[in-house]
Amino acid sequence: KGALVARDPTGYEDITGHEALDQAEIKALRDEVLHKWRVTPFLLLTIVTCSIGAIVQGWDQTGSNGATIKFPEVYGIDGENIRDKMLVGLVNAAPYIGTAFVGCWLSDPINDLVGRRGTIFFSANFCLWPVLGSAFCNSWPQLLACRLLLGFGMGSKASTIPLLAAETAPAPIRGAIVMGWQLWTAFGILLGTIANLAVSNMGPEPWRFQLGSAIIPAIPLCVLIYFCPESPRWYMKKGQYRAAMASLLRLRTNAVQAGRDLYYIHVQLELEHQYIRRGSWNYAAKFLELFTIPRVRRATLASFTVMIAQQMCGINIIAFYSTTLFRNAGAGDFEALLASLGFGLVNFLFAFPAIWAIDTFGRRSLLLFTFPHMAWALFAAGLCTLIPGKDGLHLAMVALFIYLFAAFYSPGEGPIAFAYSAEVHPLSHREIGMAWSVATCLGWAAVVSITFPLMLAQLGTMGLFFFYAGFNVVAFVMIFLFLPESKQRTLEELDYIFAVPTRVFMKYQVTQTLPFWFKRWILLRKDVSLEPLYRLDTSMPLEVEMADALHENDKAMVEIKDMVGHVQSHPRGPGGR
Repeated sequence: KGALVARDPTGYEDITGHEALDQAEIKALRDEVLHKWRVTPFLLLTIVTCSIGAIVQGWDQTGSNGATIKFPEVYGIDGENIRDKMLVGLVNAAPYIGTAFVGCWLSDPINDLVGRRGTIFFSANFCLWPVLGSAFCNSWPQLLACRLLLGFGMGSKASTIPLLAAETAPAPIRGAIVMGWQLWTAFGILLGTIANLAVSNMGPEPWRFQLGSAIIPAIPLCVLIYFCPESPRWYMKKGQYRAAMASLLRLRTNAVQAGRDLYYIHVQLELEHQYIRRGSWNYAAKFLELFTIPRVRRATLASFTVMIAQQMCGINIIAFYSTTLFRNAGAGDFEALLASLGFGLVNFLFAFPAIWAIDTFGRRSLLLFTFPHMAWALFAAGLCTLIPGKDGLHLAMVALFIYLFAAFYSPGEGPIAFAYSAEVHPLSHREIGMAWSVATCLGWAAVVSITFPLMLAQLGTMGLFFFYAGFNVVAFVMIFLFLPESKQRTLEELDYIFAVPTRVFMKYQVTQTLPFWFKRWILLRKDVSLEPLYRLDTSMPLEVEMADALHENDKAMVEIKDMVGHVQSHPRGPGGR
């Protein structure tokens, strides 16, 4: 029945005969559209667990934000010389260095060995014990080592949780669930800023509590992941179809939905057998195929673009160093922590619109809308540093435009970077593709963190804001040229989207989209239209065409087997004597 529903997702009520759907099955399929947030307890548990994993990520990022005020002085690296500033940047960047060079690349072999759940459990432990150890360090090399180990967990977790979310969620809510990574990362940042403020006067060395507080969400992550279903796509990649079906039955409200999704995944695997070489499957070969197989290479370029744009936009100079920036704007220690709390609150609250917008307006459209606004907001924040004096107005105006920047970032680049990267790679290269994406993002986050103290000393606050405002413009151009839209496409359909060569996509944007924008929004002409690059039937997913072929092949095989069995049971043929 599931395969028949896959053949015609809109005509399942017309199926007749022995395979006709009963009322419960029809209701379940209708509810996917009418009540798409009615999910099973196991899917809800998976969503909650993935959300906690994102909270851990955000909290880990902000622990050093408040601690940066004090630990350089304690460890004797608070001087104005280049060495001390680079050491402070290095300690703060250590998790991202560990992520980019080790953590992300561990995710593929560990995923292959123990699955999504096992990888998340592994990473959760590295987000627990090194964080606890960082609170007891007595020198900057010890703190550096603990934070490097933390990066091992952050990288493998950030590479795997969006995959688990994408591979367990039904298509109608997949975008919203996957973007929950950024929503709950933003919530983790908010909780981290609250913790920084709450312990700021606790004992003689509150910075130790600020660094160690991130163990709080890591503990339930270690426990809850044990009870989550494994990704059915991972099971099928391993040839374990029965286990995949059992997992889908826990994740879907009705068996017909589970059967349909099982068939869709099977279709994708068959399709990938056609497009992707299956000869060499060692780790190095798979990595090279990110850049040599055309379909995979285009996804690699797109995910690289959206991930590096997250660092180019400047969000992490604020997420990592907002306390320092607000102190430079005239705030005291407590006021700087309070202003950082405001940033965390805005970053979290404005992520909520993305739950609706990401599957309504699309990933590409949201990015192209928000990046220009982030550019002018940072430029305005830089100009506000010219306001004379260090009074309340000076600080308030700088904070206002930083908050506006966060308000545009949170429903745009924030959730889209990880959601987009989790869905564009084919199943065969999904783990290593996500590892590449996260390594790109957090590797450049390390560069941002290391260079910030030196850039602040050389350029000043205004120059730093201007620098990243310009990078927002560059990121906008890159997204315009390299990022296909993935809205309302199943993971399987994206194989077709990325079959279009990059040069064809770029030519279309320059020769078709750009003139259309100019005529529609500059000349205000309402009579113009944009010829679509893809001619896809949105009422029937593209994988249905492949499903039809496979279904017909399956029927033919059954008929052949019946004929063979008939001949074997009647060796002289019908009527032969």
